[in-house]
Amino acid sequence: MKAIGVCHFGGPEALQVVDLPEPQAGPGEVRIRVHAAAVSPTDVMLRTGGHAVRMPDRRPPFVPGMDAAGVIDQLGPGTDERLAVGQRVIAMVLFTSSHGGAYAEQVVVPAASVVPTPEGADFPAASTLLMNAMTARLALDALAVPHGGTVAVTGAAGAVGGYAVELAKADGLTVIADAARYDTELVGGFGADHVVERGPDVAARIRALAPDGVPGLVDGSMQTTETVPAIADGGALAELRGWSGPAGRGIRVCPVMVPDGITDTEGLDTLRRQAEDGTLTLRVAEVLPADEAATAHRMLEAGGLRGRLVLDFS
Repeated sequence: MKAIGVCHFGGPEALQVVDLPEPQAGPGEVRIRVHAAAVSPTDVMLRTGGHAVRMPDRRPPFVPGMDAAGVIDQLGPGTDERLAVGQRVIAMVLFTSSHGGAYAEQVVVPAASVVPTPEGADFPAASTLLMNAMTARLALDALAVPHGGTVAVTGAAGAVGGYAVELAKADGLTVIADAARYDTELVGGFGADHVVERGPDVAARIRALAPDGVPGLVDGSMQTTETVPAIADGGALAELRGWSGPAGRGIRVCPVMVPDGITDTEGLDTLRRQAEDGTLTLRVAEVLPADEAATAHRMLEAGGLRGRLVLDFS
């Protein structure tokens, strides 16, 4: 099968088309004929060697990608009756596993990581859902702000940030979100109750709306210490890149690791239903042929995208 792999860590040019043996689904596993794979910052980290410590026994080529959409073409022994050959599905993919990531014509994943595609969504749109939405879900769960409370979200125009705003509103929370001036309407469209200007002074702008500080903050912009002053004493900060503090003033810093939710079938299916009913907005920035993965990574690293880049393996 064709895949996009990394034989030597480096820049976007390190992504190469490679031929790999056709994988086989083992017990409790599903093989998916991939039609679309979303591109994310964690793929860049794999390409540059940032995840090498998590793969000490693996040998190249390393295949990136944590989000796949396609059709089941093989069921391993012991797979539950929830899934069937020919079914359109989406899956979270752990690229550090022996099977590799989603940048491939076929991928094998645990059945628990697979749910149906949202009704009405094509493969590129469907592929943008699970990893970022599950990250946002885990972040909000870690904050544990009760119904009726207030959360702040930085990086609200981004993939995780946008889902965090939408999920927080669905949870019955008041949301203060940040945005560049040209993204104010976009972020407001996600349901944010208040939109403040993004940047290094975002904490002060949040405090202007919440003088005692917010009880919880999702740091989608990875500003870490710059966001801490916005949080109330004893509040909580959800961090997406592993920063664990300390933050002081009794603030809990909660590093969010999306693999924690990769086999939470019920949670993944809830996100699928929320995409179907319009709670979550699927956003595709651009679809590129799979062999243009290097271009996709250059575009991602250049910044300014609104929505996810998707590689077409159909």
